[in-house]
Amino acid sequence: MDYDGTLASNGSVLPGTLTALVRVRLAERKLILVTGRELASLFDVMPQLGLFARVVAENGAVLYRPSSKAEVQLAAPSPAEFVKRLQAENVQPLSIGRSVVATLRVHQETVLRIIQELGLDLQLSMNRESMMILPPGVNKGTGLEAALEELAIGFPEVVGIGDAENDVAFLDRCGYSVAVGNALPMVKAIADMVTRAAEGAGVVESVDRLLTKPAAAAIMRRKKQKQPC
Repeated sequence: MDYDGTLASNGSVLPGTLTALVRVRLAERKLILVTGRELASLFDVMPQLGLFARVVAENGAVLYRPSSKAEVQLAAPSPAEFVKRLQAENVQPLSIGRSVVATLRVHQETVLRIIQELGLDLQLSMNRESMMILPPGVNKGTGLEAALEELAIGFPEVVGIGDAENDVAFLDRCGYSVAVGNALPMVKAIADMVTRAAEGAGVVESVDRLLTKPAAAAIMRRKKQKQPC
């Protein structure tokens, strides 16, 4: 599941949502967090990361194993000359991760110009009003793929939950996809299920529905339909 706008409301996870995550763990399912946030930011806002089997951070560029606290960089670092140019042109706010560079969507024209002038091979990933710049081919889907390989789980066995543009990269590949009530129309259009409630309450709603036996049977039917021939 995604963090901001999905699991979290205004950057924080409410107690009722945390209780739902514990229920998933008690049902012997694994939880994977897939977010555009940097790990340092996650450590500040989500001290319960130990609930997750894996955390995919920086929009697919970093993999974190909470049980061992090991971090794996899945993508190349941001080019130093690119960061310097952004700072020189006063692109603010500006967040520099291990691989991701994040700012606001309003700076898209400036960012694209700098990429072109420097001749860099970088891609933009949008998340509502935010924008992330990453190496090509890096997204939430590739990050989740790395996490699933470690856990020996296939995409058809995964229920994905998200709300924004950058979530489509992993929701499209999951056996069953959920859009929370506040999700963008493009996300709702590809989802197998859309919750009535928004953000964390939508996660709770999806957990309530998906842990029932009839829902589990429906998911299995859906997964079979998505299996490649």
